[in-house]
Amino acid sequence: MSNPFAALGLPARPDLTDEQVRAAWRAIAAATHPDRPDGGDPARYAAASAAYAALRTPWGRSEAYADLAARAPAAPSPARPRRHLPHRRLPRAVALIPARIRHGRPLRLLLRVLIAGLLALAAAHAGAGGPAEAGAVTGLAAWLALTTRADLAPPPGR
Repeated sequence: MSNPFAALGLPARPDLTDEQVRAAWRAIAAATHPDRPDGGDPARYAAASAAYAALRTPWGRSEAYADLAARAPAAPSPARPRRHLPHRRLPRAVALIPARIRHGRPLRLLLRVLIAGLLALAAAHAGAGGPAEAGAVTGLAAWLALTTRADLAPPPGR
């Protein structure tokens, strides 16, 4: 979906309320539902329903806004062009981790880390050893790495 805010006729802002999003979706759904006597507009109804699913929570709105901001072309700077060197971005990204944790869902993240740690310890103490133990621990680490983003706040500027 290119812009869920536009599909609902809303301004692209992460601070919209749940009620604003719900009201916009209901207005479009009432006018375009396929069960209407005139047949409605199934394509527009489907697009509005998908947009509502993406924007119905504050977290979803901030993620959708961040995705739009990331796709927007940057305005050219009148000053000398800035060179983004990979070795300079990494320290900044690492420095932002505490703020992303603090402004995200820290308790949920802590619970996720504790669960992964306890399950890894259980796998290590089970005495299986070898590939089974390594596979279990690697699987838990992969699960933690792939699900952690949901508990972090978006980076500044996104």
